[in-house]
Amino acid sequence: MKFWSIVIAAVAVGVVGCNRADSPADTARDVVSEQREARKEVGEARRDAAEQVRDEAAERNPDPADVDQAAADGAYEVAVEKAEGEYEVAVQKCEAMSGDAQETCKEQAEARYDAAKAAARADYDRRNAG
Repeated sequence: MKFWSIVIAAVAVGVVGCNRADSPADTARDVVSEQREARKEVGEARRDAAEQVRDEAAERNPDPADVDQAAADGAYEVAVEKAEGEYEVAVQKCEAMSGDAQETCKEQAEARYDAAKAAARADYDRRNAG
Protein backbone atom coordinates (compact mmCIF):
# COMPACT_ATOMS: atom_id res chain seq x y z
CA MET A 1 0.00 0.00 0.00
CA LYS A 2 2.87 2.36 0.78
CA PHE A 3 4.25 1.81 -2.74
CA TRP A 4 0.99 2.94 -4.37
CA SER A 5 0.82 5.96 -2.09
CA ILE A 6 4.26 6.98 -3.29
CA VAL A 7 3.33 6.40 -6.93
CA ILE A 8 0.12 8.42 -6.57
CA ALA A 9 1.98 11.23 -4.81
CA ALA A 10 4.65 11.28 -7.54
CA VAL A 11 2.00 11.46 -10.25
CA ALA A 12 0.19 14.24 -8.42
CA VAL A 13 3.41 16.24 -8.08
CA GLY A 14 4.13 15.66 -11.78
CA VAL A 15 0.68 16.87 -12.81
CA VAL A 16 0.86 19.91 -10.56
CA GLY A 17 4.37 20.61 -11.89
CA CYS A 18 3.18 20.77 -15.48
CA ASN A 19 3.19 24.27 -16.93
CA ARG A 20 5.09 25.61 -13.92
CA ALA A 21 7.53 28.41 -14.58
CA ASP A 22 11.23 27.64 -14.25
CA SER A 23 13.38 30.12 -12.41
CA PRO A 24 14.90 32.84 -14.60
CA ALA A 25 18.38 31.44 -13.96
CA ASP A 26 17.32 27.91 -14.96
CA THR A 27 15.58 29.23 -18.05
CA ALA A 28 18.59 31.31 -19.10
CA ARG A 29 20.93 28.34 -18.61
CA ASP A 30 18.66 26.04 -20.60
CA VAL A 31 18.21 28.59 -23.42
CA VAL A 32 21.97 29.07 -23.74
CA SER A 33 22.47 25.31 -23.77
CA GLU A 34 19.85 24.83 -26.49
CA GLN A 35 21.32 27.69 -28.55
CA ARG A 36 24.76 26.11 -28.32
CA GLU A 37 23.40 22.71 -29.33
CA ALA A 38 21.42 24.24 -32.22
CA ARG A 39 24.50 26.04 -33.56
CA LYS A 40 26.45 22.81 -33.36
CA GLU A 41 23.79 20.79 -35.18
CA VAL A 42 23.30 23.41 -37.91
CA GLY A 43 27.06 23.66 -38.36
CA GLU A 44 27.34 19.90 -38.75
CA ALA A 45 24.47 19.87 -41.25
CA ARG A 46 26.16 22.64 -43.26
CA ARG A 47 29.47 20.75 -43.28
CA ASP A 48 27.73 17.54 -44.34
CA ALA A 49 25.84 19.35 -47.10
CA ALA A 50 29.00 20.97 -48.44
CA GLU A 51 30.80 17.63 -48.35
CA GLN A 52 28.01 15.94 -50.32
CA VAL A 53 28.11 18.64 -53.00
CA ARG A 54 31.93 18.44 -53.16
CA ASP A 55 31.78 14.65 -53.48
CA GLU A 56 29.27 14.84 -56.33
CA ALA A 57 31.23 17.57 -58.12
CA ALA A 58 34.51 15.69 -57.70
CA GLU A 59 33.36 12.66 -59.67
CA ARG A 60 35.11 12.08 -62.98
CA ASN A 61 32.26 13.37 -65.16
CA PRO A 62 29.84 14.84 -62.68
CA ASP A 63 26.22 15.00 -63.70
CA PRO A 64 25.02 18.55 -62.95
CA ALA A 65 21.65 17.11 -61.92
CA ASP A 66 23.36 15.00 -59.24
CA VAL A 67 25.26 18.02 -57.96
CA ASP A 68 22.04 20.04 -57.89
CA GLN A 69 20.27 17.20 -56.07
CA ALA A 70 23.03 17.04 -53.46
CA ALA A 71 22.73 20.80 -52.97
CA ALA A 72 18.94 20.56 -52.59
CA ASP A 73 19.25 17.69 -50.13
CA GLY A 74 21.83 19.60 -48.10
CA ALA A 75 19.82 22.82 -48.07
CA TYR A 76 16.77 20.91 -46.85
CA GLU A 77 18.71 19.19 -44.06
CA VAL A 78 20.22 22.50 -42.93
CA ALA A 79 16.81 24.18 -42.93
CA VAL A 80 15.28 21.37 -40.88
CA GLU A 81 18.15 21.42 -38.37
CA LYS A 82 17.77 25.19 -38.05
CA ALA A 83 14.01 24.85 -37.50
CA GLU A 84 14.54 22.16 -34.87
CA GLY A 85 17.10 24.28 -33.05
CA GLU A 86 14.86 27.34 -33.10
CA TYR A 87 11.99 25.23 -31.80
CA GLU A 88 14.03 23.83 -28.91
CA VAL A 89 15.24 27.31 -27.94
CA ALA A 90 11.69 28.68 -28.11
CA VAL A 91 10.38 25.88 -25.90
CA GLN A 92 13.06 26.61 -23.33
CA LYS A 93 12.05 30.28 -23.35
CA CYS A 94 8.46 29.21 -22.75
CA GLU A 95 9.59 27.50 -19.56
CA ALA A 96 9.91 30.93 -17.96
CA MET A 97 6.12 31.23 -18.19
CA SER A 98 3.48 29.32 -16.34
CA GLY A 99 -0.02 28.01 -16.88
CA ASP A 100 -1.90 28.99 -20.01
CA ALA A 101 0.79 31.43 -21.12
CA GLN A 102 3.35 28.62 -21.18
CA GLU A 103 1.01 26.31 -23.04
CA THR A 104 0.18 29.01 -25.61
CA CYS A 105 3.87 29.83 -26.02
CA LYS A 106 4.70 26.17 -26.70
CA GLU A 107 1.83 25.88 -29.17
CA GLN A 108 3.11 28.95 -31.01
CA ALA A 109 6.63 27.53 -31.03
CA GLU A 110 5.31 24.30 -32.50
CA ALA A 111 3.34 26.22 -35.14
CA ARG A 112 6.47 28.15 -36.15
CA TYR A 113 8.41 24.88 -36.27
CA ASP A 114 5.79 23.26 -38.49
CA ALA A 115 5.76 26.32 -40.77
CA ALA A 116 9.55 26.30 -41.05
CA LYS A 117 9.57 22.60 -41.94
CA ALA A 118 6.84 23.19 -44.53
CA ALA A 119 8.84 26.07 -46.02
CA ALA A 120 11.94 23.87 -46.17
CA ARG A 121 9.95 21.17 -47.91
CA ALA A 122 8.46 23.65 -50.37
CA ASP A 123 11.93 24.98 -51.19
CA TYR A 124 13.19 21.43 -51.66
CA ASP A 125 10.27 20.60 -53.95
CA ARG A 126 10.82 23.83 -55.91
CA ARG A 127 14.50 22.95 -56.41
CA ASN A 128 13.53 19.49 -57.67
CA ALA A 129 10.69 20.62 -59.95
CA GLY A 130 12.98 21.31 -62.87
